[in-house]
Amino acid sequence: MTLPVALAGNDVIGQAKTGTGKTLGFGLPLLERITVPADVEAGRATPEQLTDAPQALVVVPTRELCQQVTNDLLTAGKVRAVRVVAIYGGRAYEPQVEALKKGVDVVVGTPGRLLDLSGQRKLDLKHVRTLVLDEADEMLDLGFLPDVEKIMAMLPAKRQTMLFSATMPGAVISLARRYMSQPTHIRATAPDDEGATVANITQHIFRAHSLDKPELVARVLQAEGRGLAMIFCRTKRTAADVAEQLEKRGFAAGAVHGDLGQGAREQALRAFRNGKVDVLVCTDVAARGIDVEGVTHVINYQTPEDEKTYLHRIGRTGRAGASGTAITLVDWDDIPRWQLINKALELPFNEPEETYSTSPHLYELLGIPEGTKGILPRAERTRAGLDAEAVEDLGETGSRGPRRGRSQAPAAEPRPARTRTPRQRRRTRGGETVAPGGAGETAAPASAIPAPAEPVDGEARRTPRRRRRTRAGAAAAPETVRESVAPAEPVAVLDPPLAPPAEKPARRRTRKSAAAEPAVETAEPAEPAVKTAEPAVGTAEPAVETVEPVAPKPARKRAPRKTAAATAATATAVATDVAPAAAPAEEAKPARKRAPRKTATAAAEAVVDEVQPQPAAPKRTRKTAAPATAATAAATEEEPKPARKRAPRKTATAAATTEAAPTEEAKPAPRKRASRKAATAAEIPAPAAPQQ
Repeated sequence: MTLPVALAGNDVIGQAKTGTGKTLGFGLPLLERITVPADVEAGRATPEQLTDAPQALVVVPTRELCQQVTNDLLTAGKVRAVRVVAIYGGRAYEPQVEALKKGVDVVVGTPGRLLDLSGQRKLDLKHVRTLVLDEADEMLDLGFLPDVEKIMAMLPAKRQTMLFSATMPGAVISLARRYMSQPTHIRATAPDDEGATVANITQHIFRAHSLDKPELVARVLQAEGRGLAMIFCRTKRTAADVAEQLEKRGFAAGAVHGDLGQGAREQALRAFRNGKVDVLVCTDVAARGIDVEGVTHVINYQTPEDEKTYLHRIGRTGRAGASGTAITLVDWDDIPRWQLINKALELPFNEPEETYSTSPHLYELLGIPEGTKGILPRAERTRAGLDAEAVEDLGETGSRGPRRGRSQAPAAEPRPARTRTPRQRRRTRGGETVAPGGAGETAAPASAIPAPAEPVDGEARRTPRRRRRTRAGAAAAPETVRESVAPAEPVAVLDPPLAPPAEKPARRRTRKSAAAEPAVETAEPAEPAVKTAEPAVGTAEPAVETVEPVAPKPARKRAPRKTAAATAATATAVATDVAPAAAPAEEAKPARKRAPRKTATAAAEAVVDEVQPQPAAPKRTRKTAAPATAATAAATEEEPKPARKRAPRKTATAAATTEAAPTEEAKPAPRKRASRKAATAAEIPAPAAPQQ
């Protein structure tokens, strides 16, 4: 019906059921409008009409359909030597670009790769006379519509446009009229056909549980008269899982879904066409236009999305007048969806019958022999399987890692084993060669071990190098240090300065070992702490010195200026002719770099107290606001307390007390880094002491 209209050059919208030969319906008119060199030789065309650019373009939604349409057009145009090239994704660009450079008459491709090559200026579409959209309802859907519009913008305005599909909703037809000029809508139906499905396809709808579906499908595949079978799933993961389970049950199964590389997809489809695989588990990528001879059963493992998908799925069987069986397994959750499909297609299966793998009516309806189990007997495993089909190296792009069935690069030649001369080793201990004799030791030849050098007269043998202390030996370090430090007699030196510290052997310290080493205990005796009680204001009694023994404190790990403070205290004692009771024999250690401000200040105050006793500053807080005279009187009655670590107002109070006592000398300047508030308080003179 479409041939006369299409051959006249008019735009056509063709709609027919699956398996009725729509490919040749647009293929023959397309091939007739192409000018080839044979037409110039026969006088039907002029040489000016010949060109190497494509003259016809066929756009398809899937890669598998692209390859199938290309093969059909090559077969139909073999006599006229028509050049047809397939352009689709998943393959290398270079072979396709080389074919376009050599010249092409018809291009069959998917939208994505067509746009890529057009953008790279490898594909010229300015000479296209005929445009065909196969499976037009899918091509004009929201997913492909932007790409199709871009492709149409590259074509000449004067061209022939043909749309073909098994399903053509009204919205798609109205959209297609925007790109066509007075199209003719041709719908091919038989007078006795009722509904949209093919009459020679037997349909069975079963309500099945998802956990029982693998067993049920395995028994259906053993039905009598079963040839090739296609199982459709909604998701890629389900398709891969079902194919794996069927392989474990003994069936020769292959998978076609989007997660596989293009080489694996073509391998599975090619093995299915050749009969090496009799079960093909696939998603809806194989539901559009795939024509395989000998498919007797189609199983919908999961309910399709809508009625159009259902028609395309079951249309893989019963093609070209053959008969087939379509089985749909509906879950309990998919009952509402199936009822919508049933209503749209006017089918009598509104309430599917509940069915399990052991249901008697399943065996009766599908002709399954009695006693069939879900595992294929070994005697019936006659298929070669998917591994028997070679994988074509397509130079795939966008791969996601090695997959089963993917083309692998040829293995590189193994490298020759490297020959390495064994190195002669000798063991030494303390500078002397040790003869091998332990278990597992390789004995070096006698010639390779040099004799030890004899010591020269008067020269001692080399002392073995001492090993460094490790963490394990860190526990014994304190005792060793104690033994090396011997107490000596106290030295009383008045005028001469302190002797420089003796040099100690340098110790290597790392960050890890420094943290693990314990503090070295020194043998210094406890020095008496001298505390003075200062006289009260207005009294002439001298200050009474009290000596309190202070318990020795363990040396801190990191107290940089503690030694420097002790050195300053010792210097003060020497200047005042006061020698300590028991002076340590160990010389003072050099001062470290980092010194806390607190220790230096305490040392300076100790020196001042030895030279000139001064009244202790009273303890004041921010909340207490008592006058300075009251604080001074209270300080004379109570026991003096040690100065706080960080008291900014302490210096100001001491300055006020100093001004109040006329007989005392001025106190040295406050610390360098005193707070601004303390400096301000020092500038304000304290009130005069009351007269007695």
